[in-house]
Amino acid sequence: MSQEINKAEKQDLSLVVQAIGSDLEHTQVRMIASANADMLFHYWKVGHFILYLQKKEGWGSKVIDNLSKAIRSKYPDKKGYSRRNIFYMCQFASAYPLEVLKKMDRIDSLLTTPTIENVLSLTNELNQIVQQPVALIQSTDNQSNTITQQPVAQLEEVTETLSTIYHCDISQIEEIFKHSAIVRTNWASHVILLNNKLPLGECYWYISQAVANGWSRNVLQMQIETNLFTRQITAKKVSNFSVRLPKPQSDLANYLMKDPYIFDMMGQTDKMAERDIERQLVSHITKYLLEMGSGFAFVAQQKHFEVGDSDFYADLILYNIQLHAYVVIELKATPFKPEYMGQLNFYINVVDDTLRGEHDNKTIGLLLCNGGDKVVAQYALSGYDQPIGVSDYQLSKAIPDNLKSVLPAVEEMEKELSKIIGK
Repeated sequence: MSQEINKAEKQDLSLVVQAIGSDLEHTQVRMIASANADMLFHYWKVGHFILYLQKKEGWGSKVIDNLSKAIRSKYPDKKGYSRRNIFYMCQFASAYPLEVLKKMDRIDSLLTTPTIENVLSLTNELNQIVQQPVALIQSTDNQSNTITQQPVAQLEEVTETLSTIYHCDISQIEEIFKHSAIVRTNWASHVILLNNKLPLGECYWYISQAVANGWSRNVLQMQIETNLFTRQITAKKVSNFSVRLPKPQSDLANYLMKDPYIFDMMGQTDKMAERDIERQLVSHITKYLLEMGSGFAFVAQQKHFEVGDSDFYADLILYNIQLHAYVVIELKATPFKPEYMGQLNFYINVVDDTLRGEHDNKTIGLLLCNGGDKVVAQYALSGYDQPIGVSDYQLSKAIPDNLKSVLPAVEEMEKELSKIIGK
């Protein structure tokens, strides 16, 4: 270990720092116009550059420490060159070699109208092509010794090194990079994705969703932690959409549906007393339905309908812009029962007659229950002509330790929820 440290201390890093600094200065000239894409491209190039030097020079982690110090010493006003961030640059380059970026671009063109089937197929395709840049460099070395014959003292600039690695002009490499999905989100979000070590296909999907839905990095982290990909893409969903809705509306409805839905009882703040939680349950139940995803707009809560001589109240009515349809939601604080389906079917009929306009598609129903037998739910669906989906919901239990003693139990929350929705 001491020998490695001594070797690292003696390593002349001045030319490496100069090469990275030169690329940084060149990058900053163009950053005003496209700051995010240019900085990501710079990090990606630096990651490749360092991975190559690690392979060629046999660098250990101590050299990365010294490189970080050297860069920050020469460019004290520049942020982002900590030891940790340099390691992230290497991971970034490793996760997205040029061939992966090309494949992402092709997949983008095939997912303009996503369905469960094509998302699964194309993300699985991405999962099969992951290849480390070092492996790409090794295969390049078998074809050309242009780089490997150079000592560090004769090292070329970052861009020239990358061009030699990929046997491609840097302008072509940059065009491919900046046309790829990874430039659509920021570095902080990429760090979250790298930390979670997701399969490449899932990374691509989360990037696409973050852009489409305008997620912050905190929301992205939350969606990953709650396994959104599994809940929306791979879950065995219960619905009759495929037989009750025409294509492509049936495919889109099934794609947007999740199982389970997870409603965060903590809202937007960390320090909340018991009465604050209860007030949310009573006054802000619709906030939890942001979990529904993109394209949903709130229409009404406890919507009153007078049918014949009787009064009825639908729990929640939303409108989905992508589906061009009303969505009636029934919340149940208990496991699924077949009779719940009849009530939801009734509300769908009423909304179709009273709210649906001539340009609206068929109203959709979504029954959210606290558990239940999926097989029973699927059998119950067969008797109804209206498009209905059935999903579980969960109340988030991610409560800070210092609040656990003052917050009601999940069972108490569900009891309050049942009071709100009048069940």
